[in-house]
Amino acid sequence: MNRKWWHDKVAYQIYPKSFYDSNGDGIGDIPGIISKLDYLADLGIDILWLSPCYRSPLADQGYDISDYYNIDPRFGTMEDMERLIAEAKKRGICILMDLVVNHCSDEHEWFKKACEDPEGKYGKYFYLRDKKEGELPTNWRSYFGGSVWEDLPGTDKQYLHVFHKKQPDLNWENPEVREEVYRNINWWLDKGLGGFRIDAIINIKKALPFHDYEPDREDGLCSIHAMLEEAKGIGVFLGEMRDRTFKKYDAFSVGEVFNEKPEEIPDFIGDDGYFSSMFDFNEAIFGRSEKGWYDAAPIMPDDYKRCCFAAQEKVKDIGFLSNIIENHDGSRGVSYYIPEGDCCDESKKMLAALNFMLRGLPFIYQGQELGMENVPFASIDEVDDISTLDEYKVALEAGLSPEDALKAVSKFSRDNARTPMQWTDGANAGFTKGTPWLKVNPNYHTINAAAQMEDEDSVYAFYKRLIALRKDPLYKETIVYGALEPVWEERHNLMAYYRKGERTLLVVGNYQREPQEIELPAMYKRVLLNNYKDIAEETGIIKLQGYQVLVLEL
Repeated sequence: MNRKWWHDKVAYQIYPKSFYDSNGDGIGDIPGIISKLDYLADLGIDILWLSPCYRSPLADQGYDISDYYNIDPRFGTMEDMERLIAEAKKRGICILMDLVVNHCSDEHEWFKKACEDPEGKYGKYFYLRDKKEGELPTNWRSYFGGSVWEDLPGTDKQYLHVFHKKQPDLNWENPEVREEVYRNINWWLDKGLGGFRIDAIINIKKALPFHDYEPDREDGLCSIHAMLEEAKGIGVFLGEMRDRTFKKYDAFSVGEVFNEKPEEIPDFIGDDGYFSSMFDFNEAIFGRSEKGWYDAAPIMPDDYKRCCFAAQEKVKDIGFLSNIIENHDGSRGVSYYIPEGDCCDESKKMLAALNFMLRGLPFIYQGQELGMENVPFASIDEVDDISTLDEYKVALEAGLSPEDALKAVSKFSRDNARTPMQWTDGANAGFTKGTPWLKVNPNYHTINAAAQMEDEDSVYAFYKRLIALRKDPLYKETIVYGALEPVWEERHNLMAYYRKGERTLLVVGNYQREPQEIELPAMYKRVLLNNYKDIAEETGIIKLQGYQVLVLEL
């Protein structure tokens, strides 16, 4: 593998609307992010990914972009963004923005012009079909529920949207669309961006010609994934985008990639891959059901272990995965991957170490370093997220009571990750002096950055130690580039693996509250990390306490 500047970095994702509000309007903003750069630098962050802060009507919280060349006034100005890039650079941090180019907003100038003249230039920027009474062009279901087809205002046509109806899909088959995308990417890279996280990119290639698939619910529609599985040739688009943009700037790019086939891994993240890296979603999608969230199977410790190891085996040394516990599109990882009732500092630290020590690039989502948890919803009226509202409706239609439907969707709701960052135990968790746009998790009195930064035994302090270990000159080569070899794979509720390179490290976590013993294959030289104060050992046998995790140098 060719070595790249970003291989040894640690990345952090910010959801701007919920990170820090500098002006008291209840919405996080770019000046707020600037004011917290020292916090991020002290934590050890090198790469900062911002979820969308472009101009947008926020139908899907900024993933519906109405102007790719401007910052939304809610978040600040272009001058603020330029200052953020410059101030971050002073601290050795590079900024990534979200690249959202499968679709734009229906308030984008292109779409407005398509409505005015669907047969003209801008009509070809989208997928338009003649409207037929009582019949849809295809029976595909959008990610947010309902048909992917919507009437094009003021015309006798319909347009395709695989996400929200206010997010019309761009027609990547049209070279003019691609030129517009590349021009915009390079415009931002010229401003000094370090690169992009690339949103929903697999969706840009549709299976042509369009046709129906077997319905999978009583609504007569089929999952959009049926079409995506048939689509071929996305590499032509992705290779062209790489060559015209990222490659010229040596920029970092990380793809949100689903449905890739094992033989395609080198194409995506090999030495000349479309992207620098792609996220590992194995754990996040485990147990999901085509029927809806209400039917999803819970992920158990042994499932989590198998998902992580399967992803590592699939990629091996071809390239780098970006490893995540959580992001803006789901629930809080500690509430999802730790068995119900077992969320505590020890289990949070265990999950952190098991994920962070995997081969690949670690991504931390805002508040993850504090062990922030899912928020309790008293009513569906407290939910803002459009996908949660749709899944609640699906659960009700499946026969669940309102109480059970709320409980089912609460576990997966994207609002869990979007509640305001918990800075202090003061009003609104120190996020805003105004009224927060989304309610603050009531546990901010006990889980907040101010308290944890003063506590050497906090989850935050443990993340700092993890990051410091990754950057330690003695161990960096092994942690960044060393091989990963699972061990004791069949042991119930035990996840363990070697990292082998210049040195040999053993990472082992007891993924349960009951103690269990391991017999070491060799004596260890040094304890590099331990989420307990000591180790119970006797002649090569270690008795792991509940949720104890160790990183040992053998």
